[in-house]
Amino acid sequence: MSAIEVEGLVRKFGDFTAVDGVTFTVHEDEIFGFLGPNGAGKTTTINMLCTLLRPTAGRARVNGFDISAQPADVRRSIGMIFQDPSLDEQLTAWENLSFHAMLYDLSREDFNRRAAELLEMVELTDKAKELVRKYSGGMKRRLEIARGLLHHPRVLFLDEPTIGLDPQTRRHIWDYLRRLRDEKAVTMFMTTHYMDEAENCDRIAIIDHGEIVALDTPERLKALVGGDIITVRTSDNALAGEKLRQQHGIEPRLGPEGQLIIEIEDGDQFIPRLIATFSDGARPVEVHSVNLRRPTLEDVFIKLTGRTIREGEADGKDRMRMRGRMFGRMRR
Repeated sequence: MSAIEVEGLVRKFGDFTAVDGVTFTVHEDEIFGFLGPNGAGKTTTINMLCTLLRPTAGRARVNGFDISAQPADVRRSIGMIFQDPSLDEQLTAWENLSFHAMLYDLSREDFNRRAAELLEMVELTDKAKELVRKYSGGMKRRLEIARGLLHHPRVLFLDEPTIGLDPQTRRHIWDYLRRLRDEKAVTMFMTTHYMDEAENCDRIAIIDHGEIVALDTPERLKALVGGDIITVRTSDNALAGEKLRQQHGIEPRLGPEGQLIIEIEDGDQFIPRLIATFSDGARPVEVHSVNLRRPTLEDVFIKLTGRTIREGEADGKDRMRMRGRMFGRMRR
């Protein structure tokens, strides 16, 4: 059985389409990632699945419940960790959990047992009676994970769960999340724009401009790139491309920063031939730099969209500003 089933989901804000007909499934006990820049439609999708936004069109079921027809059942069966902090910093960790338990009508016995168990899991037992405003960013995130699991959710939604945290803290958070999946069989649906973080997912959907452009395991997505990645900066990209096509039958791509991108097997063995090709003939091409590496999810995004995640973030901010101006006009 699938934990989440989505078919043709659409969300519009006026004439702006934030999510444009996405279709996918999430298997039980899976860590499923939504990878894309800010403004791509990740948070809008997660908000619809959590019943915080009504879809403009399409259908979705979470834990077997229809998000439009059975929103209360959906909410009872899920947990959520928001992108922005949502703890009451004037309360202690225990008080934050207690308030959450009241919202879900947990018995006192069940709450005491679950709270103690979860605080131990996220290593906050000795800080349970301390005010949250004294917590570090990583401690607050761990407490939010504990709170999201308090009412025994079958699916946990995580919207940019480690945004703003240092790399070491991010690794610790992922240790907790993997333990959750392995020990508690919790299905996770997460959004992120961190490439290294997406590698932790069992499958990834790459979303751009509200549409899913690829969906598979991290390794299979990276296989779309093919071989090693050689990036070259030259004095004349047009002439360099011509030489590569004529002498090696290779069609390079122009990268978002003006570099030539070459996908090829055994890249380390090809680089000497590459240099010789560029320096050969009456019209040599000067090589400014050469870099060799294995494909990453960033390479997949560039191959599919022609730009980097960072460029997409800027585009997303522009679209959000445009949406804000549109809402301002609607209110007037």
